[in-house]
Amino acid sequence: MIFKRFFKSSLRGITYALGLTVLLQTMPVQATEIEDRIAANQAMEVESNQWKNWPAGPIVSAESAILMDADTGVILYSKNIHAKHYPASTTKILTTLIAMERCSLDEMVTFSYKATHDIDPGSNHIGIDADEQLPMEDCLKAILIRSANEVSFGVAEHIAGDSWEAFAPIMNERAKELGCLNSNFVNPNGLPNEEHVTTVYDMAMIGRAFFENDILCQMTQMKQLHLYPTDTQPHEIWENNMMLLIPGKQYAYEGLVGCKTGYTNAARSCLVSCAERNGMKLICVVFKDESPYQYEDTIALFEYGFNNFDKHNIADNETKYNLSTGNSYSGSNDIFGSSESLLALNEADYIILPKNAAFAEATATISYEGTGKKEAAKLTYKYYDAVVGEASIDFTMADDEGYDFEMADGDGETDSSADTVSKPQTDTTKEEKEPSFFFINLKKIFIFLGIVAGCLAVLGVILLFLRNYQINPSRSSRDMWVRKRRGRSTRYKRQNISIDLQQKRRQQIADAKRRQRRTRRR
Repeated sequence: MIFKRFFKSSLRGITYALGLTVLLQTMPVQATEIEDRIAANQAMEVESNQWKNWPAGPIVSAESAILMDADTGVILYSKNIHAKHYPASTTKILTTLIAMERCSLDEMVTFSYKATHDIDPGSNHIGIDADEQLPMEDCLKAILIRSANEVSFGVAEHIAGDSWEAFAPIMNERAKELGCLNSNFVNPNGLPNEEHVTTVYDMAMIGRAFFENDILCQMTQMKQLHLYPTDTQPHEIWENNMMLLIPGKQYAYEGLVGCKTGYTNAARSCLVSCAERNGMKLICVVFKDESPYQYEDTIALFEYGFNNFDKHNIADNETKYNLSTGNSYSGSNDIFGSSESLLALNEADYIILPKNAAFAEATATISYEGTGKKEAAKLTYKYYDAVVGEASIDFTMADDEGYDFEMADGDGETDSSADTVSKPQTDTTKEEKEPSFFFINLKKIFIFLGIVAGCLAVLGVILLFLRNYQINPSRSSRDMWVRKRRGRSTRYKRQNISIDLQQKRRQQIADAKRRQRRTRRR
């Protein structure tokens, strides 16, 4: 066993010596090619430098580069971000992320003959032999600190349950879940393969998940890998961390969260890193760079980001969609009491703006698509040409509170249960149907209803006026004629009655006089 270990170490030394000899012989030609490549890359357009009112970013020697806010995904610097490249060993941040998500740190990984012998001669390894075992924690350290290719194969076999090739579909599925657009992974370590490609944008999206894991980030910054002999692995292993961005190294960067390098002849120098300052967490990816410019470019991009941009909390600054000012439904157990809003802006969401820009200069558009179960809508903010962040409008009701609302499901039927809004489905055998929600501005609705009511009131007054005061001349003349005729008829009737009474009275007087004369004669 000792002889075998000595033989492998000697073979590695001979390989390095031969490589150094070839390098010295070809150095003048390569130096010229590298200078030409750097000049060509520096002449390439930086897309973000063309954005209106956007701070001009540095000229880097990488063929592709991106600077992204880790929390929001806002792109601060963009150069050829969707071009496909060979990622080399930066692939391993996806491999270790999947391993961390699917395995416990104390799981034992057994290395097959295939895993330990499929690596290219001279590629990075720690000398693990077939049938040896390592805890998953040591495997992750070996992959991230020493970039051990045979350990990457062993972890891939451990997860896929077959050969390391079966791990590729798992990688591609997870990459899509993380938001990758143009990636295709065929191995877990980034060894050269024409079909193994990704972009700086996709790698930054993977980095958003990777740099959220504190354990993985701490491993990338360890100065050394030191594994003690065990019953399953009989060698003491010492390996130095060759990444120069970590503390104590030549390009150590203050605020570094984590990093991973990569290099092959085809990929050139690659670097994925993350740094944090003043509450802002940025991810930088440079591909097809030349050493040591991958470090210098990364530092220049971090400084550009931290010095030129600020975070603005959306809930604290938004006025148009500020739901706490009455533009929302309210409710709890008292409809007209002092209850909380049913909808509210997510207080953790923010946008990234240039330091000289005000929040009011960003414009927001609302969308009801692509929302989660607890989200009613989303606001997307733009600053001229650049998307600078998003905010979700969330349901704020607790699971055990609320009112019943009838909502139409996808088949047109209604469900009056409040559980469809606030409580998760407990029956996993039934397909979940999410109701459709509409974001309603009650203030505007009340204003509209007030205008309608005012118009109806004015119309009623006009109709009442027309009913009591006729303004049609012909109609008015006829009415006056009718009224006069009716009055004349009444006077005639009164006159006729008066004449009749007078005649009747005269007749009565004449009759009385006749009776008196008859009485006298007798």
